Order: sequence, then structure tokens, then C-alpha cells
Amino acid sequence: MLSPDQLQRIFPNCKAPAVWVDALAPAFQKYEIETPDRIASFLAQTGYESGQYNRLEENLNYTTAARLTRVWPRRFPNEASAMPYVNNPQRLANMVYANRMGNGDAQSDDGYRFRGRGIIQLTGRSNYDSAGEAMGVDLISTPELLAEPKWAALSAGWFWQSRGLNELADDRTHDDDLEDFSRITRRINGGVVGLKDRFELFKRVYAELVR
Repeated sequence: MLSPDQLQRIFPNCKAPAVWVDALAPAFQKYEIETPDRIASFLAQTGYESGQYNRLEENLNYTTAARLTRVWPRRFPNEASAMPYVNNPQRLANMVYANRMGNGDAQSDDGYRFRGRGIIQLTGRSNYDSAGEAMGVDLISTPELLAEPKWAALSAGWFWQSRGLNELADDRTHDDDLEDFSRITRRINGGVVGLKDRFELFKRVYAELVR
């Protein structure tokens, strides 16, 4: 059983470790995240995604066009194309997430309404709908619930199990081979952003759990 003291050591910047331990316990039980490998992989990935459980909504407020071209190069091939989206998170979300993941077009407001939330940054109408159905809560009408610890933890557990990440966590080895951890990372965010940091966090979490 994970304790608040353990979580605080794992995530020293976490502001409410006791709250998060209470939120994580039912998610771990429901979605079979109950071995050191699974828990360590889950905490490492979700801790990275959420800034140690402090950032529960995707930050889409970019202050420069240059930054937008680096983050979204296919969407913004030059700074002129990015300028209308600087300091405009709603317009940005509605453009970059339009007609994807079950969202409607840019005018539907789905991109912003179903932007990344929770500790695994669940994104898109389809994911909100499926997670809500699994948890017995209407996330289409109340997407902001995913910014609350209870639903943030449960939705992350649902995503984790539904994407086969428990099995990938079971396959991990405890050396510097990043193959399985890379596959987990890709299933979460579509790439390997922050892979080494995520893996270093995994090793720290695992050591705390088995000490």
C-alpha cells in the first residue's frame, strides 16, 4: 500500500500527497495496478505528465509564435501562421484537436472542451466518453471533473489498463533497456517526449516501493 510519506518522497513537489494516495488506491485496485512494476511504471508516467500531480489541465497558452512552430511544426510551418494562436488557448485547442479523437470541427469547441486533463492528460471526446462510461460518470457534460483527484486517478487507471500498459509494465527489465518503457510512453503521448526523465523517475519510484 502506497503511503503519503512515500508519495512525498517520490514526488517532492506534490502539494497534497495524502489526497492523492486516497485517490489512487481505488484506481489501483479497480484497474489491477498492484505490483511494484505496475505501480512504479504508472506513477512515473503520470507523475511526468502532470508535473508531480500538480498540473491537471493541459496548458495551451503559448506566449510566442516561435514556440508554437517548435511544438506543432506540422500545424504551424512558420511564425506568421502561428501568430493568431499566441495567447489564445481556446482557439489553439480547437484548431489542433479538430476532427481527431472523436472531436468535431474547430467551430464545435470540442478541442478546447476535451483538452488534456487529469494525471495522464486524457484528451478528446472519444476518450472522455469511454472513460466516463467505464467510471459511471458523464464526462461529456462535465469534462472538468477530470481535474479532480478522484476522477483524474480513475481515468488514468482506465486508460492504463485499456491500452495494455499493465502487461507492458510486467515485461520490463530493471536495466537500461528502454524498449518496453518506450512502448508505454508512445501509447500515452504518441511519441517519446521526456523518455529518459520518465525512466529515471521509474527507477526512483521502484526503489522507494521495494526498500
